[in-house]
Amino acid sequence: MSEFPAEGSDFIREIIRADLASGKHRTVITRFPPEPNGYLHIGHAKAICLNFTLAQEFGGRCHLRYDDTNPTKEEQEYIQAIERDVRWLGFDWGEHLYFASDYFEQMYQWAEKLILKGKAYVCDCTPDEVREKRGTLTEPGVPCEHRNRSVEENLELFRRMRAGEFPDGSRVLRAKIDMSSGNVNMRDPVMYRILHAPHPHAGDKWCIYPMYDYAHPLEDAIEGITHSICTLEFEDHRPLYDWFIDELELPEPHPQQIEFARLNLTYTVMSKRRLLSLVQEGFVAGWDDPRMPTIAGLRRRGVPPEAIRLFAERIGVAKRNSVVDVQLFEHCIREVLNRTAPRRFAVLDPVKLVVTNYPEEQVEWFAVPNNPEDPTAGERQLPFTRELWIEREDVRPEPLPKYFRLYPGNEVRLRGAYLFTCREVITDPHSGQVVEVRGEIDPQSRGGQAPDGRRVKATIHWLSCGHAREAEVRLYDYLFEKPDPDDVPEGKTWRDNLNPNSLTVLKNAKIEPLLAQAAVGERFQFERVGYFAVDPDTTPERPVFNRIVTLKDEWAKLAKKMSF
Repeated sequence: MSEFPAEGSDFIREIIRADLASGKHRTVITRFPPEPNGYLHIGHAKAICLNFTLAQEFGGRCHLRYDDTNPTKEEQEYIQAIERDVRWLGFDWGEHLYFASDYFEQMYQWAEKLILKGKAYVCDCTPDEVREKRGTLTEPGVPCEHRNRSVEENLELFRRMRAGEFPDGSRVLRAKIDMSSGNVNMRDPVMYRILHAPHPHAGDKWCIYPMYDYAHPLEDAIEGITHSICTLEFEDHRPLYDWFIDELELPEPHPQQIEFARLNLTYTVMSKRRLLSLVQEGFVAGWDDPRMPTIAGLRRRGVPPEAIRLFAERIGVAKRNSVVDVQLFEHCIREVLNRTAPRRFAVLDPVKLVVTNYPEEQVEWFAVPNNPEDPTAGERQLPFTRELWIEREDVRPEPLPKYFRLYPGNEVRLRGAYLFTCREVITDPHSGQVVEVRGEIDPQSRGGQAPDGRRVKATIHWLSCGHAREAEVRLYDYLFEKPDPDDVPEGKTWRDNLNPNSLTVLKNAKIEPLLAQAAVGERFQFERVGYFAVDPDTTPERPVFNRIVTLKDEWAKLAKKMSF
């Protein structure tokens, strides 16, 4: 019987099991190789969970490696953010933190080896000329006049490139493969370009930098990576990945590149370039704006890391690209928070309710459960007084069909306290907006139970006006108005689908006293309202809460209907 876990039947795990069973590998070594040119997003979270989980399942290890081959776009801020995000998701690389830039000298020596083998040459073509001569999907490329340079000339020019004798963009080193290949990636790809720019990790040591397609397989080989998990856009690059390793005659067993479908999510963009533009152009407040799909944004919004890991597990790995409904992600968030988030009362759009038959100075305390899903969570005490705050949507001057909450003559349950009958709804004479509700409790219904067993169809939450604290509440919606942000008419761009109502700020919300003491990052269910977390902007004088997700779960309803 195999010593490795049987659970999980995706194609990647099947490959790994076969490699271990055949003796090709004794230890599974994966890697998560981000380029530090921006903050990680939920698509990266899927890759993080996959690579680290695979290593854990098969008793191996996962490296964190920075593919820092483009110094003009990389920053120390991004390096620190990446490490913070990976740790927050619950994973640890131990001592296995690496930088591609640490291998630059070895990569350079290997490039010289390819030159000596006649497999690489220095090309003086401009970038536009390189693209033009590469050909198309239906037409072969055209070799340039520099392709037949001698080994000696190529070696001399490459060394002069390293010495800084040539300006940026004047020369490149290209692999000499096949300009007529059906795979465009094999048509003499660029290996090195000249770039006089300081590097955030390597400093000023280099003025030539390797291209990703050259660097990545060599990094994997140096670190002994067994299974190099990539997204599907790198499938056509795999022959080049193998070519570099084979031509350099690196030791067996070689790392194996395996591609899987990247994560695409409705109402979301995953391109780092687009996310950067949202930040730079001021559409959002930063990389950690809670509307962003970045891990930093999800963390600030209050999404628990367990929910992201659960989501990654639920969607699994596939060989075909598809779009995942964001409601599935929200369902995973609710599933975790329903078990773990303490319940609290909050009134986001407050209207005063006056209990006319309750003494003005009296205060009663009622026990309310902290989490009905967790028997160990205990209870808390809430004060009840003559004047209460309730939600504006819980009262109407006149009833609507199937509306069972407050209107004159109707009775509701004040959650955990009393039954209350509305007698009068006072409205503003100019706007028609409700400003106050008046009525009586049934004194015999303490705890919210009718003494005669009569049926009450609605239950609403409340807060004592004299005890409630004021808070700012930020309601976040999807950043884009359409499931596909690129679904735009001619002449428009994805920016035209940005949702102008993606953020609503409520300045006058009321919260129960315990919430005013909550620490940054704590998560709660505001009963009947949604799940919320304390934002870093909070202060003792002005608590601030972000809505993580609403209570309404359309995915759960669909799953139940379809018997998923």
